[in-house]
Amino acid sequence: MPNRLAQATSPYLLQHADNPVDWWPWEAEAFEEARRRDVPVLLSVGYSACHWCHVMAHESFEDGPTAEYLNAHFVSVKVDREERPDVDAVYMEAVQAATGQGGWPMTVFLTPDAEPFYFGTYFPPEPRHGMPSFRQVLQGVQQAWAERRDEVSEVAGKIVRDLAGREISYGDAEAPGEEQLGQALLGLTREYDAQRGGFGGAPKFPPSMAIEFLLRHHARTGAEGALQMARDTCERMARGGIYDQLGGGFARYSVDREWTVPHFEKMLYDNALLCRVYTHLWRATGSDLARRVALETADFMVRELRTPEGGFASALDADSDDGTGRHVEGAYYVWTPAQLTGVLGAEDAELAAQYFGVTEEGTFEHGASVLQLPQQEGVFDADRIASVRQRLLAAREGRPAPGRDDKVVAAWNGLAVAALAETGACFERPDLVEAAVAAADLLVRVHLDEQVRLTRTSKDGRPGANAGVLEDYADVAEGFLALASVTGEGVWLDFAGFLLDHVLTRFTDESGSLYDTAADAERLIRRPQDPTDNATPSGWSAAAAALLTYAAHTGSAPHRTAAEHALGVVKALGPRVPRFVGWGLAAAEALLDGPREVAVVAPAPADPAARGLHRTALLSTAPGAVVAFGTEGDDEFPLLADRPLVNGAAAAYVCRNFTCDAPTTDPGRLRAALGD
Repeated sequence: MPNRLAQATSPYLLQHADNPVDWWPWEAEAFEEARRRDVPVLLSVGYSACHWCHVMAHESFEDGPTAEYLNAHFVSVKVDREERPDVDAVYMEAVQAATGQGGWPMTVFLTPDAEPFYFGTYFPPEPRHGMPSFRQVLQGVQQAWAERRDEVSEVAGKIVRDLAGREISYGDAEAPGEEQLGQALLGLTREYDAQRGGFGGAPKFPPSMAIEFLLRHHARTGAEGALQMARDTCERMARGGIYDQLGGGFARYSVDREWTVPHFEKMLYDNALLCRVYTHLWRATGSDLARRVALETADFMVRELRTPEGGFASALDADSDDGTGRHVEGAYYVWTPAQLTGVLGAEDAELAAQYFGVTEEGTFEHGASVLQLPQQEGVFDADRIASVRQRLLAAREGRPAPGRDDKVVAAWNGLAVAALAETGACFERPDLVEAAVAAADLLVRVHLDEQVRLTRTSKDGRPGANAGVLEDYADVAEGFLALASVTGEGVWLDFAGFLLDHVLTRFTDESGSLYDTAADAERLIRRPQDPTDNATPSGWSAAAAALLTYAAHTGSAPHRTAAEHALGVVKALGPRVPRFVGWGLAAAEALLDGPREVAVVAPAPADPAARGLHRTALLSTAPGAVVAFGTEGDDEFPLLADRPLVNGAAAAYVCRNFTCDAPTTDPGRLRAALGD
């Protein structure tokens, strides 16, 4: 008998629709039911590609006696953190404050007023490693609720008061300057792993947003150390097991410092951010490796994550069937020497083992290896390697594939639109630009209502029930702005403006501080507000970047002022925790550089000279440069106003900090004006 989750649009919630647990979605009625029955609420938060979420579901939520106890003594609420990042953020902050750590599955016990009083993450079915069993936790909480209610209420009240007291000190209302960005670079240098690339120890996450800052800092200042850290980190990741050497695309993170063994789930947001980073690295260096990885990652997104409606699915699971009916992490991706021989024959298997670092001992579990590209002497026959790769990929496609979370998340699709538009433009792949346009079209058709308000998610072309949060508005605007520069279609600039107007009116307070939820959104125990980057750019810094780009396109003083105010928090945090405000630091680099505004005026849309100038502008490394392209008299872009042709020929106009250069018809002079 399916429970209340059977009508959900979230694949994660649907995975629990047949549990014997009487799950509720996050809704007011669930808390009313808890109040009516006078029982606490079990809040369980996870996501579709989360390995330990699946484990706990199998061990506890599919277990009849456990479900029976839950149903008798609790109201159980299941939340997909990707659908409700606001709910996740508020309670994760409480978990981390109370326990010093967090993660998923997140298990929180609440009063019927949604106030938390006991926390945890994964609980095993039996006591182990010093952890109580899930049944022991349930019994302990139920007993405390029944016998020590005053104590529970006191704890819950204290936690809520403590959370309310953690409001962000906004700090300076000014954006960071040279000094703070220099300190941020120094901070990254101190944490840099010179031997292996990346920052910090294990587990190691791909630092895409910090790399974006490093590339922009190098472009603006010429600092070679910044470029070296970016280039070496990108090469180490691309050669490691975190990168799929057969099918392209990146796994979520590496469990070790060497980038060897990944946590195998593949997320849309990681791949969108990294695709863009490798494109920008190629733009700065001409690196063949950067070009290959950018294109392979873009092709992976289109091939494996694109939905029939034109959007992009959220994730591929880490686990898949290993051929025996068991779901095992990494089963789809790893190889033993015997498996190589079975596909390739002895001679080519030996070559593949050497080339991809496959050993008898294995680099993963049970003698299997994650494919890598270790640095080694000697030259490999490129055609033979291409044949080996093709045959292994074909054989792998015969294995049971990991599950796919088909939910379309607005913010992550915005990041994908930006990445595919820029990658397609840089490498002259119009099919990638077309994929970006199709995803943007879906966001407009399905995710926007008549007031241009965003819905967070959709599935199968059907919008979900949850309102967009700040990162949705900011990242979708970012995607639309990139698309406007690449396609020369001003409608994308217009849509970005509508979204950013919501940021100014519904997500910003009178001091210029930003909040993750709108002023008219559902009230939680506190209004979430986090300016630090996590797996994706924070809504705060993403909004600052998009506001700045829009202001450069339109000359809008309110948008520029809002961007500068929002970057005040980066002035405070950048020198202290640069790894966690990379996107804000990248936006600050754009602000210090101008950002430069380029208008390319064409006698006709297909004019070859105009196309050449447009491409030159798009290939510029100038931080945050904006590009408008159109014909003389075109009113789609404000930057094209009063920009005539030069002697009837296509011309480029470059302005910066309210000062403009003379127009040029020469791509070389345009490059120089852009600092390239």
